[in-house]
Amino acid sequence: MFVAQRNGRPATAEELAPLAFAGYAHFTAMQVRAGRVRGLDLHLERLRRASVELFGRAVPDDRVRSYLRAALRAGPADVSLTATVHSPAGEFTVSEAEPEVLVRTGPAASGPAGPLALATVEHERFLPAVKHVGEVAKTYVLRQAAGQGFDDAAFVDRRGRLSEGSIWNLAFWDGTAVVWPVADMLVGTTMAAVRRQLDRLGVPQRAREITLADLPALAGAAVMNSWTPGVPVHRIGSVPLPEAEPFVRLLHRAYQAEPPAAP
Repeated sequence: MFVAQRNGRPATAEELAPLAFAGYAHFTAMQVRAGRVRGLDLHLERLRRASVELFGRAVPDDRVRSYLRAALRAGPADVSLTATVHSPAGEFTVSEAEPEVLVRTGPAASGPAGPLALATVEHERFLPAVKHVGEVAKTYVLRQAAGQGFDDAAFVDRRGRLSEGSIWNLAFWDGTAVVWPVADMLVGTTMAAVRRQLDRLGVPQRAREITLADLPALAGAAVMNSWTPGVPVHRIGSVPLPEAEPFVRLLHRAYQAEPPAAP
């Protein structure tokens, strides 16, 4: 039912073997429903920007879209899809080779129902604006958090600011507006889609630095990623938070307002 394709063609074991231990690459992950993707332009922009950052050049959008279409033709209409961009020259070298695109699909996902409890971990990702591979810390902190009785982890930077989760963006509610944390982080495609649709819906939004000391004054929190636009968070560290169901419903409403597009 599901595929792994290299540059639009089925990938062989020989082609995939060098990627098994490769850590110099970047990717985007998306949920495909009925062959369409919400925020497709944001995914393409992410791949383009990250490719320029890591490789100095990018695969043209129309070619990336053709690779996505090829993978979707080979499977069901509802899937999880990951597009990874890497250099055929591999790691530990400087090469002018054009990047290649590995597309793989798997079962459609929707994320946990929540509410979640997040442990706090002092951590700052390298190149936080790039969704790159090989980040052992994200799974490590998840495992550590689970061992302490939490569901996942939220990162706190050296200045004490909450930034993001292991694989999540954070969103907060102050009772009247959606509050986005200000720190160095990866701006997720779901986060960007929700923000632009909240603008169109006329929902107030604010961006500010948020520390653990600020949490008691907030009216709710949620996490989001490619699986879902909102999972309620009822505790961060030792600080309880209201589940704020209307806030989470608002995030879902905004995401549903994002028009899906076919690659």
